[in-house]
Amino acid sequence: MEKIFNNTEVAFALKNNSELNRAHFLFKMIGNPTLVKMGTSLTNFALNLHLPVEGIIRSTVFDHFCGGVSEEDCLKVVDKMYTKRVSSVLDYSVEGKEEEAQFDAALEMTLKTIEFAKAKEAIPFAVFKPTGVGRIGLYERIGENKSLTDNEKAEWDRVVNRFEVICKTAFDKDVMILIDAEESWMQDAADDLVAEMMRKYNKEKALIFNTLQMYRWDRLDYLKKLHEQAKTDGFHIGMKVVRGAYMEKEAKRADEKGYKNPICPTKQATDDNYDACINYMMQHIDKMAIFAGTHNELSSYKLMELMAQKGISKNDNRIWFGQLYGMSDNISYNLAENGYNVAKYLPFGPVRDVMPYLIRRAQENTSVAGQTGRELMLLETEKKRRKL
Repeated sequence: MEKIFNNTEVAFALKNNSELNRAHFLFKMIGNPTLVKMGTSLTNFALNLHLPVEGIIRSTVFDHFCGGVSEEDCLKVVDKMYTKRVSSVLDYSVEGKEEEAQFDAALEMTLKTIEFAKAKEAIPFAVFKPTGVGRIGLYERIGENKSLTDNEKAEWDRVVNRFEVICKTAFDKDVMILIDAEESWMQDAADDLVAEMMRKYNKEKALIFNTLQMYRWDRLDYLKKLHEQAKTDGFHIGMKVVRGAYMEKEAKRADEKGYKNPICPTKQATDDNYDACINYMMQHIDKMAIFAGTHNELSSYKLMELMAQKGISKNDNRIWFGQLYGMSDNISYNLAENGYNVAKYLPFGPVRDVMPYLIRRAQENTSVAGQTGRELMLLETEKKRRKL
């Protein structure tokens, strides 16, 4: 397989010199764990005191990793990326809410992004988080089969209804919808709900996608069991396959509560698990669809090789590659340049509300070995190329 991910001219074609320098500065900062820890604390402190720091955040880390404060705000970025055949997934990245009014607002926003996806070729997917439309503690109680109060039963009915409204709207408008995975202790309830949506709306093709976090050692077994259900009930499986984003939180909770850590013991075990999942799905691609959410070059090459071996065209709509906006442009833009389906997750929302997402991005880049170093190396290579 030809190595394509080192072409920095393609990777950063949409960045002017100022944006290139800003990206270099940000990844330099993110590469320092002490600075990330200090910056996170200071930012939270300033926001809690309502100090006027949102402008600074907006012009630096926010604009690098987010599309804007509203869905309309994102359209300029969407159109710009699509000039290079890189699609967008509008991701309303407001997290950790607990009130019904906020869940209803997230529902309305998701329905709006489905409308955007229907209207714009550049937006092939919509997306939502289970905890965007329901309380995490409620998912946990459902997953543990705990008895619910009458109020909790009514609350869960509203969560189920929000899923139903979103998925039926996506089905009616023929728009693919990605449903994100979150912490393991709430995931069982979400999995069951998404499986039911697949059973109803994926009869002809995969429109409803769940997410598998492959740093969990149990996820391939889950997929195989779901596959047996799909064969029995006659539906297609859509899966976004990622490595995962809650490692420290998962390990800490497992230790505190005395159960087995759900995370693979090593990075290599996670990589092997991820690739095994993609292999399994490719073996059954006639009834499955893959959104390969990865910043890993080797995993991307392996999927490209499997497609070539099976004679699957690069733009087959059952196979998409996905990365986060502001990261791994060398993968996204070079894949698109070579004819593959690529979509960037484009987070948006009010600066204050999107801060938990931005903090997680900074922590992820700090903790994943080689991630920040690779970004810096590629940015420096492009800066040198432009000088020459």
